[in-house]
Parts: sequence; structure tokens; C-alpha cells
Amino acid sequence: MPFEKIGDEALDAKIAVRLTTAEKQRLAVDAEIAGLSMSALVRARYFGRPIIASADLAMINNLNSLRGQLKNMHNESNGEYAPETSAMLALIADAVRAIARSKK
Repeated sequence: MPFEKIGDEALDAKIAVRLTTAEKQRLAVDAEIAGLSMSALVRARYFGRPIIASADLAMINNLNSLRGQLKNMHNESNGEYAPETSAMLALIADAVRAIARSKK
């Protein structure tokens, strides 16, 4: 498998770094949030390049998860908390729209 290129230079050298399992998991999560591979994240951090995380996408995913949980609660309670769940669903929808607008 060929190494990727950054600009005109191929990434042709490799190093090994030992981490704890917890450190590797944290690195993987951070890389996923930033939308980068773990290697790209490490290079960016080490060489002081800016890392623009896709935190907005992560936030939208979390909000959508909450929306699903609220819908389940509404269905399982046969609408007993309808005013509350309806208000919360509206707030979540507003938050998602606000995040989407901030990207324009």
C-alpha cells in the first residue's frame, strides 16, 4: 500500500510509538472527532498545525441521539410526558438548525 502524499512529499518514513490502551483509545476518539487518521492527528499536533475538529458534527450526532431517546420515552410512556418531550424535541431541533446555520 503506497504512503499518502502531503504536498509534493510522500510520507515514506514510519515510527512506532508505545501507548497505553487508554491513550490509544483517546487518540482514536480525538482523531475521529477531528475527521483525521491517528497518524495525521499526531503529525498535526507535533508540528503545530491547526486541527479543526468536526465537533459540530459530533454535537449534531449527540443531539440526534438525545432526540431518539426522547421519542422512545414519549412512546413508552404513551404520551404521558408529551408537553415536556415536545418542548425538548423543539429545543433540540433549534440547536441543530443553529449549528447548521453557523457553518454558512
